[in-house]
Amino acid sequence: MDTQAPGPSAQDVIVAGIRRVLSQAISTGQLSQEVSIPETISLDRPKNRDHGDFATSIALALAKPAAIAPRVVAEILKSGLEKDEEISSLLDAIDIAGPGFINFTVGRASQGAVISEILNRASQFGVGTTLAGVSINLEFISANPTGPLHLGHTRWAAVGDALGRVLTAAGARVSREFYINDRGVQMDKFGASIRAAALGQQTPEDGYHGAYIQDIAKEILAVEPDLVKLGEEEGMIAFRDRGYALQLKQQQGVLDAFGTHFDVWFSEKSLYENDFFKHTQETLVAHGHVFIQDGATWLRTTDFGDDKDRVMIKSNGSHAYFASDSAYYISKRERGYDICFYMLGADHHGYVGRLKALAACAGDDPNYNVEILIGQLVKIMENGEEVKLSKRAGTIITLEELVEKVGVDAARYTLIRYPVDTPMVMDVDLLRTRTNENPVYYVQYAHARICAVLRNATDLNIPFGVDHIHPELLVHERERELIGALGEFPRIVAGAAELREPHRIARYAEELAGLYHGFYADCRVLPMGDETPTDLHAARATLCKSTAQVIANSLTLLGVSAPEKM
Repeated sequence: MDTQAPGPSAQDVIVAGIRRVLSQAISTGQLSQEVSIPETISLDRPKNRDHGDFATSIALALAKPAAIAPRVVAEILKSGLEKDEEISSLLDAIDIAGPGFINFTVGRASQGAVISEILNRASQFGVGTTLAGVSINLEFISANPTGPLHLGHTRWAAVGDALGRVLTAAGARVSREFYINDRGVQMDKFGASIRAAALGQQTPEDGYHGAYIQDIAKEILAVEPDLVKLGEEEGMIAFRDRGYALQLKQQQGVLDAFGTHFDVWFSEKSLYENDFFKHTQETLVAHGHVFIQDGATWLRTTDFGDDKDRVMIKSNGSHAYFASDSAYYISKRERGYDICFYMLGADHHGYVGRLKALAACAGDDPNYNVEILIGQLVKIMENGEEVKLSKRAGTIITLEELVEKVGVDAARYTLIRYPVDTPMVMDVDLLRTRTNENPVYYVQYAHARICAVLRNATDLNIPFGVDHIHPELLVHERERELIGALGEFPRIVAGAAELREPHRIARYAEELAGLYHGFYADCRVLPMGDETPTDLHAARATLCKSTAQVIANSLTLLGVSAPEKM
């Protein structure tokens, strides 16, 4: 694997240059001491390419504290940047527009360097180091092993896996964890339901009624038919334990087929083995936030902003659910993770305060050691109507059924491309189409189109690759747009990791696909008829190859395939 560190992007170089010039201007008195250098300096890509490759409005923001006109601030910055060796080697031009916007035009050699870096780093292009040294526990599915994974789990199966890929690309060490809710009365109800099915009896009223219960019972009896002879309690336990193993295996198989793989499958029951909960309680007592009241053991989470204190051990000696939350958090931290991610459903907003307070009670920084993402609901539409019921589970549609309807790639891509804190609608009929209105098809088709172009280039003996970039020939507006977008990919990945928003990768891929389609329409890559191939054809084919690489890297971060033919 290529472990070469990525070079700074053009944007990074420009921003660093602006910071240097501002610091010097303030220290020499060109700018008032009232001016402070912003933590974030934004660069935008102008819609009109006549305005350069990047633009900033920082002069307008600094004009008031500087007590001078924005254009004067812009002139100071322009003059300083033009004297900066690193900036002057990168840029062809720095221009001031309007009231004080500063436009930057990247030089041909710098554009060639972008293509060269993409081709040299290949699948590693976009990989960075912003989270190097950070160890992350990413728990993104928490489910009972009592039935198929449903639509809520499905959104996290896609988004959580993509987030893990993005955080890893930013340099973090990420462990993906599935939390098995295998403790509590629901497990006994599960066992009783399977036993009833095996005996041909009516399912208990508070049991599990899906058709999958019958399937599990048949599978168990096919191996151990004598289990029906056991008494009620002993039989319930036998069917519960065997059903648990089968259902967990089914969940694991469905997730594997969906391209979502976990490093750890963590059992809730294990938190109460080997005195681990006792150790958890002792740890929290040592930090001074445990108290006894009315015979129950509590954690004083109100010390850290929770709306009420939380019971860990009830007065009857049984463990409250918060006991598991407490032990699970302590387990994660003692396993060496710096940041513990919790990805929860739309009905779990109340958990944010208590989990943050729990971290504080354990002596941690709740604003660093704990991160909580709340995912909103997904609605499935088919033939103009909402799909609500599962044929197998009898309730909400399952992950397996969604994949059967639209396929893995379409399901994953669509679930990831929306911010998780907004409800979303998935149109099954649209995702089955092969049109530009189908986002995943639009991006995958761009990759397949490029692969076809490169096959034809090979057949025509047109050379392409790192030795055939010829940046001085790539002067068309469409080419400059495309190269500019390619150069932004590392910044997009770093931003998606920093903001915990993998949907930014999908939206970037769509933008890049659109720019490629525009380039393909306006810039002929292959010679016509008997036309002799030239260096321009080689340069454009090389630009195609670098674009295909970045599209493939984007789709890989989403866990979506990049087909060479469609």
